Amino acid sequence: MGSETLLGRLPDRWENTTLGEIVKRGNGHIQTGPFGSQLHASDYVSVGVPSVMPVNIGDNRIIEKGIFRITEADAERLHRHRVQPGDIIYSRRGDVERRALVRPEQNGWLCGTGCIKIRIGDDSIDPIYASYYLGHPLVRKWIVNHAIGATMPNLNTSIVAAIPFVIPPLPEQRAIAHILGALDDKIEVNRRMNRTLEAMARALFQSWFVDFDPVRAKLRGEAPPGLAPEIAALFPDRLVEVEGRSAPEGWKVEVLAHEFSIIMGQSPPGETYNEDGEGLPFYQGRKDFGFRYPTRRVFCTAVTRIAQPGDTLVSVRAPVGEINIAMEMCGIGRGVAAVRHHYGGRSYTYYAMGTVRPIFDRFDGEGTVFGAINKADFASIPFISPGKETIEHFKQLVEPFDDAIEQNSQQIEMLTELRDTLLPKLMSGAVRVPEAAEWIGG
Repeated sequence: MGSETLLGRLPDRWENTTLGEIVKRGNGHIQTGPFGSQLHASDYVSVGVPSVMPVNIGDNRIIEKGIFRITEADAERLHRHRVQPGDIIYSRRGDVERRALVRPEQNGWLCGTGCIKIRIGDDSIDPIYASYYLGHPLVRKWIVNHAIGATMPNLNTSIVAAIPFVIPPLPEQRAIAHILGALDDKIEVNRRMNRTLEAMARALFQSWFVDFDPVRAKLRGEAPPGLAPEIAALFPDRLVEVEGRSAPEGWKVEVLAHEFSIIMGQSPPGETYNEDGEGLPFYQGRKDFGFRYPTRRVFCTAVTRIAQPGDTLVSVRAPVGEINIAMEMCGIGRGVAAVRHHYGGRSYTYYAMGTVRPIFDRFDGEGTVFGAINKADFASIPFISPGKETIEHFKQLVEPFDDAIEQNSQQIEMLTELRDTLLPKLMSGAVRVPEAAEWIGG
């Protein structure tokens, strides 16, 4: 066995060095993104070259949603900051332990303001291996401990260069990268499938209950496209004004409290929280939310407000209107409300709350410090009620989508746990590649 390192004792022929040293050997570089004086807010355009900011750095992936863009001319002016596949990008401040590997489809994008770009250089180090190595819990902890700044952690090129780095032989690097990459690819496929399924269900809700497309088709003397005759028959052929709003004839304009039960959260004393699984899972606000289902949680032994499985969780403070679904009975704090339609079930409630978002947005400026909505305002939001039979048909159509999303989400959780368990063991040599391959079925 080799020498003692940050990751413990290493196998023979594994080298312990620093990130700066391997970049130097490979003729690569560690470089900060452009300063604010080089790239101004007025330089961003709606169509152009994506510029990766700290907010776009996810879990070893670049998050394209909401990314800023610059013109090709500006990208060429700042060409030294353009990225290529295999580069790794860090945030220079804030959540400094997160990093993102640049993938082939992101070639030529820009390492934006507030970021640091790492280019390993020649092919003696596999960049995918390097990106996973930098996700080791002990390496992440080292980065946080060495970041400067009491209020907000900051990185610089010297700190990044000093990161301890373990180098297995190149074939083992590639094998480790393949094992972890295969798990991440499965996770990403499930995420994409979930986004597609949810977009389809959202589009159906929008078409039926917001844009009234079947009603408008009948107004034009056409059969609503894609609808079975028994479903098309549920929609009237006229729009009328009801309490100042356009609505299908026979549908009612109600308030949310008439159609939904709303439970506002309440936060028990701080000493009743724990991370050991005692009590009920407890969610306090938007920071606990992920895609569709909560991802962060603590437990609480003195829960006072409870959400049931399938309830839609709505953030009611800073920001207002983010939504998730409770997968289990859980406690809710003052930043969350639990909402349930009286008979529409999980699917109808979730997609209905998504269409209320423009109204929720009005409350983001309320309050002295941050946005908030109280129960009275929440309960009084107008809502158009289509009737029980129409809702039942919507449920029947979208619940298979929602069931598939739930199954995919459970698989994502399982695969993520397996990846996070394997990663530190593979990086230290405690588990070798053949054994890891057996764990994941080859």
